[in-house]
Amino acid sequence: MENRKLCKARENRIFCGVCAGLAQYFQIDVTLVRLVFAALAIIGGSGVLLYLAATVIMPEEA
Repeated sequence: MENRKLCKARENRIFCGVCAGLAQYFQIDVTLVRLVFAALAIIGGSGVLLYLAATVIMPEEA
């Protein structure tokens, strides 16, 4: 089993690296993660709150 760690990515980041980090952790395309956050932001604003919370909680990649 692979030892994965959830953290903000240094590569393929646009703002803080949250979406890229989540995409690396779950091994999915970063565009899909960004679209989910954008849709949540448009539908009720929860995407912005989740992104800000993840920015504070997730550690930087070593």
